[in-house]
Amino acid sequence: MAIVKPFKGLRPASQEVAKDLACLPYDVMNSEEAAKMAEGKECSLLHVTRAEIDCPAGTDIHSEEVYNKSVENFKTAQDKGWLVQDGEAKFYIYAQTMDGRTQYGIVANAACEDYNTGVIKKHELTRPDKEEDRMILTRYLNANIEPVFFSYKAVPEIDAIVEDIVKNNKADYDFVAEDGFGHHFWPVNDADTNKRLEELFATKVPATYVADGHHRTAAAARIGLEKKSQNPNHTGDEEYNYFMAVHFPDNQLKIIDYNRVVKDLNGLSKEELVAKIEDKFSVECMGEDIYTPAKLHEFSMYLDGKWYKMTAKEGTYDDNDPIGVLDVTVLSNHVLDNILGIDDLRTSKRIDFVGGIRGLGELKRRVDNGEMAVAFALYPVSMQQLIDIADTGNIMPPKTTWFEPKLRSGLAIHKLD
Repeated sequence: MAIVKPFKGLRPASQEVAKDLACLPYDVMNSEEAAKMAEGKECSLLHVTRAEIDCPAGTDIHSEEVYNKSVENFKTAQDKGWLVQDGEAKFYIYAQTMDGRTQYGIVANAACEDYNTGVIKKHELTRPDKEEDRMILTRYLNANIEPVFFSYKAVPEIDAIVEDIVKNNKADYDFVAEDGFGHHFWPVNDADTNKRLEELFATKVPATYVADGHHRTAAAARIGLEKKSQNPNHTGDEEYNYFMAVHFPDNQLKIIDYNRVVKDLNGLSKEELVAKIEDKFSVECMGEDIYTPAKLHEFSMYLDGKWYKMTAKEGTYDDNDPIGVLDVTVLSNHVLDNILGIDDLRTSKRIDFVGGIRGLGELKRRVDNGEMAVAFALYPVSMQQLIDIADTGNIMPPKTTWFEPKLRSGLAIHKLD
């Protein structure tokens, strides 16, 4: 069963501070974008998570200078009273609203040991260089500065507790960010409620799932092991044995499509490409209006100013296999690899990936301007597919899931001491 515990959150002192301090995750922007987002916001957590914005132009973002600046800015945020630590360990409710739909997560400590033993299940491979960067920053700050995004199979009693708290208490923070998404945050102040939530996770939740943030999760678990090895008096109760995650019930989450654009046709003419695709797919020209895939095993392709509906033929997929059922697998095997010669999505420079939050118009734009030659849109992966893959110990192909909205960093921070 999952170990999910309350903690003493370090968090914004007020609603006004929270709105300016909370920011998007470090990995959805570059340095220039981070600097622009932090303009006029002295207390923005970007001064900690992307501290290169406060260093001379051209400074290596992985340099000691940048990490030291993160530490300095983190200390300043606490010294100036922008961030204040709660006196008691507690859970927190973090809700996000997008397009009129709200999802409710529980901010809590997850156990490093659960990650190491597989109680926390993953569905993606991680890159050592990205893990190392987050490990170094965590080591310097001695804190989990940004939460990771977890899911669990919904438990009605947990849902009822969350609903009661939200219904009967005013949120400490409640604001709409610059991207139009709403963020709402409640501390769970009742001791008995905190105790009951911890019990419910320990008895009703056999596993949790990394939805977004595999690198930060892996880095946090490695930091826990590192600190354990350095402490001759280790007991297992230390804060470094845990890291911060927001746990959402699976039935509230919606995965957005993650689409592909390819730079060339691998020496084929447009007519030859369509002919080869027709071997494994039924292909129908849909005209100039954007066409969105309507169901599993249906794709859309944008080529030479036209949209095409591609329906995978029997035998191209395996609905009884957690990987074989995925449309990313079907497209990779029968189009990207066999026809376009892209056999490694992680390393090929001929392909790029576009999150569905940008809309299919972004695919059209990148083909129309000549940057790309062809685009493919996919039907989104379901949460059940993600869970099936994680439960069977499988790994999803690269760039399969896109979760939105992103968690705002800074609404709670977990210190490791």
